[in-house]
Amino acid sequence: MKLPITILFVLLLFNCKNQKKTDVPQETKAEESIFYVGTYTSKESKGIYKYSLNSDGKLKNIGLVAKADNPSYLALSNDNKYLLAVNEVNEDSTGFVSAFKIEKDSLKFLNEVDSGGPHPCHINVNKNNTVLVSNYTGGSLSLLELNNNGVVSNIFDKKQHVGKGSTDRQEAPHVHSAWYDKNGQIVCLDLGTNDLWFYKIDKDNHQLKATNQEKLTMNEGAGPRHLAFHPTKDLAYVFNELNNTITVILKSENGIYTKGKSFSTLPDDFNDFSTGADIHVTADGKFLYASNRGHNSIAIFKIDESGKELAVVGFEPTRGDHPRNFSVSPDENYLLVANQETDTIISFKRDTVTGVLSFVDEIKAFTPTCILFTEE
Repeated sequence: MKLPITILFVLLLFNCKNQKKTDVPQETKAEESIFYVGTYTSKESKGIYKYSLNSDGKLKNIGLVAKADNPSYLALSNDNKYLLAVNEVNEDSTGFVSAFKIEKDSLKFLNEVDSGGPHPCHINVNKNNTVLVSNYTGGSLSLLELNNNGVVSNIFDKKQHVGKGSTDRQEAPHVHSAWYDKNGQIVCLDLGTNDLWFYKIDKDNHQLKATNQEKLTMNEGAGPRHLAFHPTKDLAYVFNELNNTITVILKSENGIYTKGKSFSTLPDDFNDFSTGADIHVTADGKFLYASNRGHNSIAIFKIDESGKELAVVGFEPTRGDHPRNFSVSPDENYLLVANQETDTIISFKRDTVTGVLSFVDEIKAFTPTCILFTEE
């Protein structure tokens, strides 16, 4: 039996539509990781910017999300709802700490407080939203808190360091960063005094108390700047800015830190000026990365099973000048570098087996000084 032509037409049309739905692949959006960029605002920058990193390593500038003066270093609250920034303003008296609520398309300003000294350069927040601020020129460490509404408190306590090192950069205390170890003890790095200072938090009285150890002096002229903890072992890696070395710091069972070996982050044949900047260790504890300003590279190290030995894998050029800060993506597949003097952020693919970095993408960023990934 022959079907009427109208029925044949309808069946054919239905077939074509169905085929389009099944045969043509649907376009899927690449997964993105969001990150914020802290900057210096002495040139074109207006404050804090928002970017994204796609799963293929490509970068995108979402735009300015908060106007701020020299928001040079950033940190997140424990619940990822709030962002804190140190305002490294060019004043002799003090800098500031700014608090923002993270919203979809912007950062909502909440409040601003005194940092406790001039040129704050680092901020750290622990799981209890206790805040540590390092005042570089002031040579002090300030203790603050973040409340449940994202508002940062005034200073509860401040420790003023005293002393000096042996170089012209160490004529006075210069607190560069402070970190919480896994037991909540604080390791504070003072480039000026050339020491690691150790504190614990008296929660009841909101105070910083020196531990029984108090200090650990680094090698002469080292200038401790930043550190990274090993993910599973009781040791850390201190990046010394002035002599371009990484010193392994061991922690004993009774909580005392001691120095292990030191390793240069520069090639043997490099003789020009360079200073150390940032340092990160991968979550598997197998690789360590450190940025060199001058040599303009990321030094790549393989960490041995003990965690005490570092072997050079290579030196990856950062394709820009003055890599002050860098960050590893949440999935650890990419490493992003902020080249402060050439106004760029560079994306590198990270080989998780060898640690080697491969260039993927480059994007404009005004005087970038900090890269902070977050969850949305």
